Amino acid sequence: MTRFKRFLRDESGAVTVDWVVLTSGVVILGIVVMPPIVRAVGDMAVLIGDQVGVAGDNLEEAANR
Repeated sequence: MTRFKRFLRDESGAVTVDWVVLTSGVVILGIVVMPPIVRAVGDMAVLIGDQVGVAGDNLEEAANR
């Protein structure tokens, strides 16, 4: 019975379990959050490219005047 009580009081592996659970939670959160972020960044890149194109056209017109 004393070995069982000692086993129940031993917390040496509990820290490892905590880290595994915490790390898996962070990984799952990253997987869930990434698709909307990737989509938004792609849309923003297209908008920035369009604006750069418009600015380039305006500069070209101003240089030809």
